[in-house]
Formats: sequence, C-alpha cells, structure tokens
Amino acid sequence: MGYRENPRPGGRSARVQAAVHQSVRDMLSTMDRADVTIPLIAQRANVTPSTIYRRWGDLQELLADVAASRLQPDGAPPKIGSARDDLEAWVEQYADEMASGVGREMIRDVLSAADATNAERCSGYTQHQLCVLIARAKEYGEAFPTLVELMDHVISPIMYRVLFDQAPGTDYVRELIARAMPRDTSRT
Repeated sequence: MGYRENPRPGGRSARVQAAVHQSVRDMLSTMDRADVTIPLIAQRANVTPSTIYRRWGDLQELLADVAASRLQPDGAPPKIGSARDDLEAWVEQYADEMASGVGREMIRDVLSAADATNAERCSGYTQHQLCVLIARAKEYGEAFPTLVELMDHVISPIMYRVLFDQAPGTDYVRELIARAMPRDTSRT
C-alpha cells in the first residue's frame, strides 16, 4: 500500500499528515530508530494506529514519506553569478546534504519503500532544481548541459558514492561538473 496524496489541500487529512510527520521527526531525533513504532508514533500524533496503517500501510512507507518531504527543497537554487557558478554552488550543497548522516538515512528510507512514489518525488525535486538552472542559463545566454547530461554525469555519480558511504568531496563534485560542462564548450 503506497502513500496516497491528499485529494484536498488542508483539512483534517493535512493536519493528520503534519502531526504524524512531526511525531516521526521528533522521535527519530530523540530515539533509536529501531525503537520507533507505529503505535508510538500514533500516540504522539494523537491519532489511532489504524489511521497510520490506512494511510501509509507500514512503518517503512511512513518513513519514506517523511524522508521525501524533508528532501523537498525550500526554494530555487541561489543566484551566485554565472550559470556555471550557480550549478557548482547548488551541486556542492546537494552533495554535502545528501552525504550527511541524516541525508543518507533519508535516502535509504526513500529507496527502501516498496512503493516507488517517494523515490520518484525526490528525483522530481532534483530534476526541477536542475531545470531552474538550465532555464537560468538560457536566460543568460550561456552554454549549459541538458537535464539528462546533468542527471547521468553529475547527480548519478554523487548518489552512487553517497549510497555506498564514499562521501563526494568538493574536488570530486567540481570534476564531475567540469566533465559535463567544459569551459570551452559552445553548446547551448
């Protein structure tokens, strides 16, 4: 059973989701992960366990949903300078956040769920951020890699290293960008 989007914004469903998500975040920050259970989450969120089971199915799906929500960016990538500068700054921050202990834990939660909906949401967040950078490069009239090139040659190698506990350093990230976006390129 996968997470079902709320058909109506707001209302009781949104309040329940917010309370359950907050309970999970609070518990994960103060308890050992193995001790977190749906009955404890329900008690803390002031809902019945059946409410959680109906909406999320099981603990792993709930953890994946909470992680996917936490991985959603707060806003557009910051404007630093050139499109390349913006890309470097965004990718360096992305790699740092994903390689952090909390980031790795969230990624593993998202990927371990049986339903791929949350993984697709997270991929969509990343692709949207990259599309903002691509559109910005077009506005600036600067050459820039395509979304597929960025996903295949920058994001994928970073995620591989993060998943296998090989934190990508700044030099590695910049090398990936340099390969995807040579300084003397004339593509747009």
